[in-house]
Amino acid sequence: MSRITVVIPVYNEEACLEALFERLQRLNEGQPDDYDFLFVDDGSRDNSREIIRSLAQGHPAVRYLFFSRNFGHEMATTAGLDHADGDAVVIIDADLQDPPEVIPRLVERWREGNEVVYAKRKTRKGENVLKRFTAWLFYRLINKLSDVPIPADTGDFRLMDRQVVEGFRRCRERNRFVRGLVSWTGFRQTAVEYERDARAGGETKYGFFKLLRLTFDAVTGFSSVPLRIGVMLGLVVCVVAFIQAVRIFVEKMFWGIPIEGYALLATGIFFLGGVQLLVIGLLGEYIGRIYTQVQERPLYIVREKSDVLPAVDPERDRRETP
Repeated sequence: MSRITVVIPVYNEEACLEALFERLQRLNEGQPDDYDFLFVDDGSRDNSREIIRSLAQGHPAVRYLFFSRNFGHEMATTAGLDHADGDAVVIIDADLQDPPEVIPRLVERWREGNEVVYAKRKTRKGENVLKRFTAWLFYRLINKLSDVPIPADTGDFRLMDRQVVEGFRRCRERNRFVRGLVSWTGFRQTAVEYERDARAGGETKYGFFKLLRLTFDAVTGFSSVPLRIGVMLGLVVCVVAFIQAVRIFVEKMFWGIPIEGYALLATGIFFLGGVQLLVIGLLGEYIGRIYTQVQERPLYIVREKSDVLPAVDPERDRRETP
């Protein structure tokens, strides 16, 4: 028998929690493994915390962490992995788009020797065309720019072996992209395909701008390609400017053609200014990330937790690791 810890990040999910737990409980019925459930509340403003406390009081397999404020989904997932102590850890969202019934299939592939088993979506029910397109574009763009291959059409719904979790806990950057960090750790990985359901209730927490921000975190966190693009743009501008200067010189010296070129000059100035601002902005983004990283603030602050949860300090553990 193995112990499987299921980590559930929560933010304003009162409409889904009871139905989710009812389905999660069935994992302990007729399965050869022992499941426990760790809810991480990311500063919810609804009744999510009251529901989680009630579940914990009535079921010894339920544990919880409550943040002091909203730190974000990636931080909530990180906190769950920091405190999860099972032989394997499963991450699943609370909105029931990822069916808990898929978890035994993940465990089965883990028993075959795979150390990371991610759930790959075959379909995405309940999502409009724009949402599906932006999700499709998100993964293709990341894999084109990132130095680390990240499986397409996968979310955070996955199983991780204990060894992978320990490796993940040593990564403490502030601008986090969990599925990218899991891929970065390496290990043997495989996929299990499934049909993704529509939300059981509430609203999605990943709008267009939040997804755009996550894309930027993923690209800048796993690649220096944006800086290289800036260098290439600067090179192209220099080449074009040199060619234009040679053309003007030749025409003026040998043919005496009057060249006013006010429109061309203005266009060139604005184009060059745009390239400069773009490159400066990229440099500022990378430097800003360095600044926030060297401050060494904690990734999250826990306000309340279950008494049975172990006291952990991943930042201290990382510093003391030889």
